[in-house]
Amino acid sequence: MYPQADIPVVQVSLPSRQGPALQTQAGRSLAGLREQGVLVIGSGSITHNLYDLDWSAAPDRVEPWAAEFRDWIIDKLQSNDEAALHHYRTLAPHAVRAHPSDEHLLPLYFARGAGGAFSIAYQGFTMGALGMDIYRFD
Repeated sequence: MYPQADIPVVQVSLPSRQGPALQTQAGRSLAGLREQGVLVIGSGSITHNLYDLDWSAAPDRVEPWAAEFRDWIIDKLQSNDEAALHHYRTLAPHAVRAHPSDEHLLPLYFARGAGGAFSIAYQGFTMGALGMDIYRFD
């Protein structure tokens, strides 16, 4: 990403029992660090249901439910619909299937809170249902 950069790294553990709204708030508390050249990276997955993975799936195969969930999240990120994003478990299609538990999606909220404008750097799935997207909040 920045092969010549000398960027300090600090790992932050996110309490998984705090929902999306508190993760967004926590990210916002660090948003000012961006002006000091600090890079905030969140590592998770837009879909993460290991029970639904097909280890022999063709590289271009995507489960419809996984794509529908991912597309809903992207739509809400693009329209900056924070209320819907915070209530994704009840509003998004296939939310519980896409994320039986929250911990792999919560870094998205933290990064969104710390960042700025949303853009998509990469979109893709592997094993039919594991989202490998990369989002930016510049």
